[in-house]
Amino acid sequence: MDPITLGFYATVCGALSIASPRFGTFLPRLVIGAGVGIVAAALLPVIRQGLGFY
Repeated sequence: MDPITLGFYATVCGALSIASPRFGTFLPRLVIGAGVGIVAAALLPVIRQGLGFY
């Protein structure tokens, strides 16, 4: 895994882990986590291209 991808997902997961206790029980956290993962995976190529790494 390249450093940009690793740093991006570490940032997204870190932010989600800080906010997750506020989301309540297991199911809402699972749904929100899956949604954040999908959005993050979709945005990474756009961010890489914007930064000129692609």
